[in-house]
Parts: sequence; C-alpha cells; structure tokens
Amino acid sequence: MVPHLVTALSGPIDDLEQRVLDSMPAIERWFRLEWMEHTPPFYSAVDIRNSGFKLSPVDLDFFPGAWSCLAPDMMPLAVQSAMAAIEKICPEARNLLLIHDHRLNNSFYLNGLDQLMRIFNMAGLNIKLGSIDPAIEKTQHFTLQNGRQLTIEPVQRTKHRLLLKDFDPCTILLNHDLSQGIPGILEDLHEQYLLPPLHASWALRRRNKHYEAYDELSKRLAKLLNIDPWLINPLYSFCGELDLSKNADCDALEGHVDALLQKIRRKYREYSIDEKPFIVVKANQGPEARGFLTLRDTKDLKNLHLIPNSNQATPFKGELILQEGIRTHERINDVVAEPVVHMIDRYVVGGYYRVHAQLRDDEGLAAPGSHFVPLAFAPQAHLPRLGEAPGEHSPNRFYMYGVIARLAMLAGSYELEDSDPQGEDFE
Repeated sequence: MVPHLVTALSGPIDDLEQRVLDSMPAIERWFRLEWMEHTPPFYSAVDIRNSGFKLSPVDLDFFPGAWSCLAPDMMPLAVQSAMAAIEKICPEARNLLLIHDHRLNNSFYLNGLDQLMRIFNMAGLNIKLGSIDPAIEKTQHFTLQNGRQLTIEPVQRTKHRLLLKDFDPCTILLNHDLSQGIPGILEDLHEQYLLPPLHASWALRRRNKHYEAYDELSKRLAKLLNIDPWLINPLYSFCGELDLSKNADCDALEGHVDALLQKIRRKYREYSIDEKPFIVVKANQGPEARGFLTLRDTKDLKNLHLIPNSNQATPFKGELILQEGIRTHERINDVVAEPVVHMIDRYVVGGYYRVHAQLRDDEGLAAPGSHFVPLAFAPQAHLPRLGEAPGEHSPNRFYMYGVIARLAMLAGSYELEDSDPQGEDFE
C-alpha cells in the first residue's frame, strides 16, 4: 500500500513541479543525450529533501544496501534494469560474485542482499555471495526472517581473479563502500569486471567532486526549465583541509560558515521564506551515516565538538564541506520522513521513505532508530495531467523525485569519470 504523503503544496515547489511536468519531453531528451556521452553508475541511491519551496538531493550512495525496502510490485522493473546494466557491461555474463560488507551482518542488511541476489538471478545470472573479510575462513549460513537461507563464502584470490570454491565469476559486484581502505585482494583484477570501480569507494571518493558536478548539471537543467537553479540545488562551500587545533583554520571555518549563511539568507529573502537557515557540516570523505553536524550560527561551532574548548579532546583534522540545510516537509503518520530513490543503471527502480520518530525536520534521518516504508509509486497516487494548473492535482512527487535523483546520478557519472585514474577529466 502506498502511504499518504503530506507535502506543502503552495509556493514555488508546486510551480516547479508544473514546469517539470510540462517540460517532460525536453527533460527526457536531455537525459538521453547525456547518456549517449556518459556511463551511469551500475547502481545508486539518492536521498532527497523536499522543503516545500525547494527539492534537492542531499546524498548519493554508489553502494546501496536497503534493497529489501523496495515494494514487491517494483521487482519486474528492477529485473529489467539489471538486465540492461549487465548487457551493457558484459553481454555474455553468466556468473556474478556479490561482495558484501562484513561490518553490516544484521538482518536488515542481509535481507537487502537476498533481494539484490534475487533481482540478478531473475535477470539470468548465477549469483553467489562472497566475503573479503580475512576473519571469515569458513562458509557461513544465515536464516532470514522470511525463512530463506543466505550463504556467504570466503573469497579466494588467484593472480588476477577472485573466486569461490567451484565458482568462477566473470563480474564482481561490490556492495561494500570500502571506507576503511581498499584491500589488496581487490586490486589488479585485470581479468574480471569490478563494479562499481574502486574509485567510487569512500577510500578514494570526495564529496566536493560530486557537488561540483551536480552544481554544473543543475544549472544546465534549470536553464532548460527556465527556473532558478537554487530550487533544485543546495548551496555548498568546500573548506579544504583544516586542522582545528590551529586558530587560523578555526577562523577560516568560521568565515566559510558565515559566508554560506549569508548566501542562504539572501535566497530566503528573495523568496519571502520566513525560516531560519541552517548549514550541515560533513566530512568530505566517508559515508554520511557516520554523522554530521548542524549549524545555525557561527556561535554554534564550539558547541559541536569541532574546535578547541568544546567537549571533544582532539579537534577535527581533515577536509570539511558545508551544505545548505534543507528541511523535510514529508510525513508518514505525522512522523518526519525523506524519500530515497533507488536506481540500477540509468533507470529508477523504486524507492522508500526513511522515517525517524525522534528527529526533527531539520535533522538527518540516516541515524539509529530510523525505519523504512516502501513506496511503490503506484497509480493510486496520480501524476498530474499535462496542462493542469498548480494545485488541481493530488500530491505525487514521483516524477519530480525521479528527475532529481537521475540528475544526482548523472552528477555521479561525471564524478566517476573525473576521478577515474585511467580516464580524462570531464569538461
């Protein structure tokens, strides 16, 4: 059942939705032309925030794991997309080895892996699950909540290939973000396809590269739609390498925070938005689930364990990025929620709402205590008809979410091309 989605329907977001719907043919042609020149990530998931006056992505995951949250009626679409993705990479593919994240051996993650394996099995592949954790020396068996059995085998390495006992795959699919570093067992696999590539991992990936690509693409799409790019793009500031035990770097961070808040305030005044802006502070490297901080004023810095005189013994050292905070106006049973859109290749294959009963609408919901509500985007929630005036239709953001998610995914494609050690920078 599709949950009721409570969304603010007044203001620019409704006008934005109408512009997007009226421009559907031009948007789809624009995406088609982009995919003629660029290769989409093998799979991805995008977190989206709808504040009622703007709609923007806030995170892109190249190693999505919550596949069990997709509604069952989206499975045929996921299977077809998996077929297209495999045919593009390796049309003769027969055996697929899925590498799981051994740090996440909980029932939720294992159920997602089981769903992912079913998708690729129905796409015509023999698929097995392997672990690169050196501590796993014997085959492990897990009984899932649905009664199905999941088997994880230790991966073996030959000179240029990864194998399981009696299983020689032509393609390796990572579901592990490698945030703790790239193990040698995954390097120099010259005889097998490795998807996603190693430079998509958090061992090498940097957020500012994705934000740069999305910033450029959002401007191009906004020009096509004749809208302000800010309506689909959170402002950001890359602070670079900081050592917050040094006063000069603390001053630099305060300057970045103040400058970005001023830019957001100007936009709020332009659109007569009566809300207090805020900033989300993220490490430039590492998964968002590691946590981030919220700032509403430069005075908040000392309260957020970033700089000296806070409660943290060791001040932060590393690269920081500041992102415009976006509240979520989505609700599931009066509890704050945010949509997450899953894609395989360049196709949207479904999504779900991340819901958290203990958090506010200005906080990140990817935190312990969150749960997930599948969203099938079924016909019950009607898409507006072309030409309808804003406000004459039932609230359904599916096409809007799909456009924004695909735009973020396209930025991910640019990002991977830019960071490919064997490739060339994108223009």
